[in-house]
Amino acid sequence: MASDVAKTIILSKKGSLRKQFLYKTFRSEIFLPVLAFLVFITLWQFILQLLNIPSYLLPKPTDIASAAFENGTNLIESVLTTAIESIFGFLLSVIIGVSSAVLLASSRIIEKSIYPYAIILQTIPIVAIAPIIVIWFGAGINSIIVITFLISFFPMLSNTLIGLHSTDQNLKNLFYLYNANRWQLMWRLRIPGALPYIVGGLKVSCTLSVIGAIVGEYIAGIGGSQGGLGYAITSAAMRLETPYLFACGLSASLLGISFFLVVNYISKRLLSSWHESEMKTEN
Repeated sequence: MASDVAKTIILSKKGSLRKQFLYKTFRSEIFLPVLAFLVFITLWQFILQLLNIPSYLLPKPTDIASAAFENGTNLIESVLTTAIESIFGFLLSVIIGVSSAVLLASSRIIEKSIYPYAIILQTIPIVAIAPIIVIWFGAGINSIIVITFLISFFPMLSNTLIGLHSTDQNLKNLFYLYNANRWQLMWRLRIPGALPYIVGGLKVSCTLSVIGAIVGEYIAGIGGSQGGLGYAITSAAMRLETPYLFACGLSASLLGISFFLVVNYISKRLLSSWHESEMKTEN
């Protein structure tokens, strides 16, 4: 009987602690940012109304919402086009970036021979090689995906390579003690140990992919119904439709945030059970 009462008290304490934890999490991660956003939007609206600033110079939040609603169909099509381009470019950067890092990490000679050229490729302005990309792949989605890949590729390569070189030496010695070959060491130790670094590269590359897609649409995009946010932003700027210009920019930002949240969820699933960066409490 006494043990049952003790168990009940312990469970109730655990429940109350869990509720307090969830409340603090909600307050710090959701409530406070939403409150700050509402205060900012309110001040933006009333200050512009007070100063009577024209909407073509700086639109009010209500003007932006109205423009987004009036052009809702075109805006959704532009967002979907940019999202598809971003996803393909991002996936390409992940596959090639991680594969290249594994290849470079497998041999110091290969790394010293090739890695400097990856750095050089990263430092070349994309507008300088964009005409060549358009000549090779043609104007449209193919060139945009290539440009997106080039912009988001290097964080995946560099972060993965750093992670592969950060393997604990004692664990390496243990694998050598059990006569593990080079590829067993890579697949069973170095790549799992590099996961936190790979996830860091994913978080950077997923947001850069949206930027890369919009930049690609500026350089190699096509207009009309097949145009993405880059084309929509250019058209709105030429027509001085500033509220719709803001709506397109905010849509691009929300798209990048959505990609980041998806990658962040995946990282929590991968790392929450064993890595300190995602563990809330010690097991």
